[in-house]
Parts: sequence; structure tokens; C-alpha cells
Amino acid sequence: MKISGTSSSAITTVTPGAGAVSVPVQTEAPAAPAAALQSAVLQPAADALSAMPDFDAVRVAELREALARGELPFDAGRLAGLIQKFHSGR
Repeated sequence: MKISGTSSSAITTVTPGAGAVSVPVQTEAPAAPAAALQSAVLQPAADALSAMPDFDAVRVAELREALARGELPFDAGRLAGLIQKFHSGR
């Protein structure tokens, strides 16, 4: 059996006594509704969002320093409960 980087547009299934059955397969994901994302209403918001950093590095540094100085309370039990609640879908 040779495996190559190309994909087939059909899957062949062999069932004993029934022969081979070829089933077409969609190899590409359906196109996203690009027109909705490119609308004149959403474009300014999309531009502003793309100009923002992924996170506020200055604020993260401030919070780390406050935590290290003991000025920022930290409740590990509460954090664990919130993580569990988030991941359990409740």
C-alpha cells in the first residue's frame, strides 16, 4: 500500500459478499461566509482588534509584582474550583 500526499475524492468500502461501494467525500472544508466578515459595519472593529496586542504585557507585569509583594490576594482553592467549573460546563 502506497501512501502519498494527495487525497482521493472517494472512499471505497468493501463489504464481504456485497462487493465494493465507492462513496464520494468532500476533501475541503466549506467556505466561511467571508462576506459577513468583510462588511462595512464590522471592518472598523476587525481592524481595531487586529491592531491590539494579544495581551497587555504591562498589566501582566504589574499583577506579577503585586502578587510577589503579597498585595494581591490569591486563593488557590477558589482558582481550582473556577477551573473545574469552567471545564465541566456548569
